[in-house]
Amino acid sequence: MTILNFLQDNGDQFIRTELGFVFLLSLAAAVAILVRRFVRLPYTVALVIAGLVLSLLPDFIGVPISSELILAILVPPLIFEASLNIGWSQLRRDLLPILLLAVVGVALSTFIVAEIVTIVLDEDAIPFSAAVAFGALISATDPVAVIAFFRSLGVSKRLALLVEGESLLNDGVAIVIFGLASGLIETIPAGSAPAGLGPAPSALLTFLQVSLGGLAIGVLMGYVVSQIVLRHVDDALVETATTVAVAFGAYVAAEAFHLSGILAVVAAGIFVGNIGTLNTSPTTKVTLDNFWEFMAFVANSLVFLFIGLRIDLGQFRPNLFPIFIAVLAVLFSRAVVVYLLGWLHNRFSPRNLIPLPFRHVMFWGGLRGAISLALALTLFEFFPPPVAQELQLMTFGVVLFTLLVQGTTLSRLLQRLKLDRRPGRLLEQQRRQGLLFASQAGKRELDRLYEEGILAGNVWQAMARVYDQEIDHYNLSLRDHLLDYPELELEMVVQAREDTLRAERTAIAEVFRRGLISEEVYYDLLRETDNRAAALNLIMARRNSTGSDGDGNL
Repeated sequence: MTILNFLQDNGDQFIRTELGFVFLLSLAAAVAILVRRFVRLPYTVALVIAGLVLSLLPDFIGVPISSELILAILVPPLIFEASLNIGWSQLRRDLLPILLLAVVGVALSTFIVAEIVTIVLDEDAIPFSAAVAFGALISATDPVAVIAFFRSLGVSKRLALLVEGESLLNDGVAIVIFGLASGLIETIPAGSAPAGLGPAPSALLTFLQVSLGGLAIGVLMGYVVSQIVLRHVDDALVETATTVAVAFGAYVAAEAFHLSGILAVVAAGIFVGNIGTLNTSPTTKVTLDNFWEFMAFVANSLVFLFIGLRIDLGQFRPNLFPIFIAVLAVLFSRAVVVYLLGWLHNRFSPRNLIPLPFRHVMFWGGLRGAISLALALTLFEFFPPPVAQELQLMTFGVVLFTLLVQGTTLSRLLQRLKLDRRPGRLLEQQRRQGLLFASQAGKRELDRLYEEGILAGNVWQAMARVYDQEIDHYNLSLRDHLLDYPELELEMVVQAREDTLRAERTAIAEVFRRGLISEEVYYDLLRETDNRAAALNLIMARRNSTGSDGDGNL
């Protein structure tokens, strides 16, 4: 069948699906504007609520929501973008606790949830293998909403790294355990395993093979892209297209060999972010950052809208008890994992302690999202319909609870633990700077009123003297503060320089648009501007790597 014949036979469905995506992206943009300007609500939570409202309109969108759409299309760009921005030097420092939480923690959480579910909800109704599959799919934490909070509230970079690093790795681990429990991934046959291996060691060997194999494919593809393409090709568009290919290609290649596609994307992203971007020009780095920020926004928006769209609130009422038990089991297992493994890590690694307030946030910030939803959509392929239906509703209930309850209260927890506060010296500098800007704006408006004849001369002189005194006072106050904390002056200089470089970039684009310079000169000038911006970023990165976050925070 030719493409033309296919489009003629299925054209209406294609147009409807395309219109559905257009509507969802428009809705995501509208929700973003609403949240940023009018409603104090996490963006991801607002998207879920919007999806729940749309779900009340039967077949309104016309976009088929499947596990393949989420896992193969939407999750890879989210994971790749997050991995791209993780520094290996910071990750290496906390690799041990992250691996503990992502590997041991997921396994421990899986079996705690499975035991509670089978004991309380009756093992005859839910077989243990199905309970283990549910425990695995619900143990994968989703950090997207939490990281958004961290970036806006200025919490410790180390805390953000612990949460994000754990979630990136435990997604892949949870999928592997889910595959083993559901039969999607077959354990190594006894004949091909070392003699004496029973079912449990064979499953462990399969788990290691799938996980490490996925990481190896990601490292290999990340190395090829970083050392061959990004190092030798100086074209921002070609290099960006290559990173898109490696993000999706790593997932597809690993899944083709029955390995972990999620872990392959994580490994490729970390490799490209730490090695590949060092081999690119500053202009390419700017293009990559902007492109992947946009890709993450689109994928993230669609994922959380799909969560709301896929959940049927009408089915919750007759299943409130199993959902309630599932929520309690997830919270209990998360508490055991975070506090027990955190205590063990602190006991054996006293030089790299995880503070108790950090563990409180890691416990309550263990939100569930895209991975849990995608795996829950596949349950009917492996278990009888009554079992799959109940486990799916339990999954939806837990996801909804973590997003709507934990997600909306996390900021208050951060405030109570005093982890949302920016350094006091920085807040004081911003306060004094704000007072100075306000007085200068007032003085400019006063002069305008006088020049237009609205204000009498004697009144203008009297008020102008007051403003001049205020401006002098705030200038001296800001200068004294910067003398006490000279590092803040460097930040102000860097910020001002970044603003001027952005203005220069805009001016260069404008003269090129007007035809005053050639395309060759345009790109040369952009490269020079981006090189200066990269030098500024390097200065701040080196400074931050030698300092601490905030007022002595870890």
